[in-house]
Amino acid sequence: MLLGHIVDALGGSLEGGVRETPIARIAPLELAGPGDLSFLSNPRYQQQLAASRAACVIVAPALREAALERGACIVADNPYVYFARATQLWRQRQARPRAAGVHPSAVVDPSAQVHPTTTIGPLCVVERGAHVGEGTVLTSRVTVGEDCHIGARCIVHPGVVIGADGFGFAPENGQWVKIEQLGAVRIGNDVEIGANTCIDRGALQDTVIEDGVKLDNLIQVGHNVRIGRHSAMAGCVGIAGSATIGAHCTVGGGAIVLGHLELADHVHVSAATVVTRSLTRPGQYTGMFPIDDNARWEKNAATLKQLHSLRERIKALEQALKAA
Repeated sequence: MLLGHIVDALGGSLEGGVRETPIARIAPLELAGPGDLSFLSNPRYQQQLAASRAACVIVAPALREAALERGACIVADNPYVYFARATQLWRQRQARPRAAGVHPSAVVDPSAQVHPTTTIGPLCVVERGAHVGEGTVLTSRVTVGEDCHIGARCIVHPGVVIGADGFGFAPENGQWVKIEQLGAVRIGNDVEIGANTCIDRGALQDTVIEDGVKLDNLIQVGHNVRIGRHSAMAGCVGIAGSATIGAHCTVGGGAIVLGHLELADHVHVSAATVVTRSLTRPGQYTGMFPIDDNARWEKNAATLKQLHSLRERIKALEQALKAA
């Protein structure tokens, strides 16, 4: 594409450059060459901007002067979003579009409702009573369980399982009695689900994924979980049954949310955190034990075990001082 075509399609202000400049690819700032478009959204990497060989760099207004010292730039209010739109434009121009329809190797139950504009890829399974909405893409080896509902314009990546049984068992005399999972899964519009993610059906009520949610690869969503609109979760997150995640939340990779907890809207959980209580106020929450030299870590871990007794001793000393 020509640089001018990108600006015509996405807006922004092209400065210090020529519209007829050919762009061969979109590349990271530090690896970009003379035919590449790149971007800078974090001022901390301004040093990389000066050294970049990119044909053009997308920057915020505050970095305009620094970018012009290097060469051509596109000035946009939100460079990261502009970059995202540029990748979409590139995909539209370069990639072969997926044809709507059902791949011959897929299995779709006759009672399932599949919109004519849906794409169902190789080896997918859509079980009885399921509903797949307009413009949704099931890539390959996706399973949509019985009576589960997927809204419009969703993208479901390989190996996803929607509507397997939730993990429900009642103990009896040292054994386990299965609790039949009688609910389903309801997924809203414009949801994207990463490879090999599993979303369990509800025990009595449905598991619900609201509009605009983005789930990375290898995420486990337990039964009766509810995830609010436009929340996003990175790889290997685990959400235990009946947890409720608010709208516009983010959960970092490898984090765990225990069952029956509630996260308010705009809660952001750092990677590898274990959420053990409900979070009722917006904000950033972190619960990691920092990495350290192993011997030092073991000493610190041993000290943590003594915190409760130390706390009680301090309280006793404070009471004794008050009484003196």
